[in-house]
Amino acid sequence: MTVNELTVKYALTPVTVPDGEREVSGGYCGDLLSWVMGRAQQDNAWITIMSNMNIVAVASLSDVSAVILAEGVTLEQSIIDTAYAKGVNILSSDKGTFEIAAMIAADV
Repeated sequence: MTVNELTVKYALTPVTVPDGEREVSGGYCGDLLSWVMGRAQQDNAWITIMSNMNIVAVASLSDVSAVILAEGVTLEQSIIDTAYAKGVNILSSDKGTFEIAAMIAADV
């Protein structure tokens, strides 16, 4: 499933999607950035409530397909601009982390 397909199927809100055709092959839920860097796999969708600039760096280093912001988390425009410039897909949802993970677990 691609990031674009994931966005449509689960009614996620695109925040920045510079590479919507990127494949999603799994998922990781976590808010401790050092754990995400060490445990998220390439092409995972990373579900988090973190909203600072470091999510862009961690997403790039971990090479995840997309960051999904749970629970209605929003980002400052500077973070959105940086994510787009670095090719990081970010989606958002009002749903909680568990609910998002449960929805997409069977598809990736």
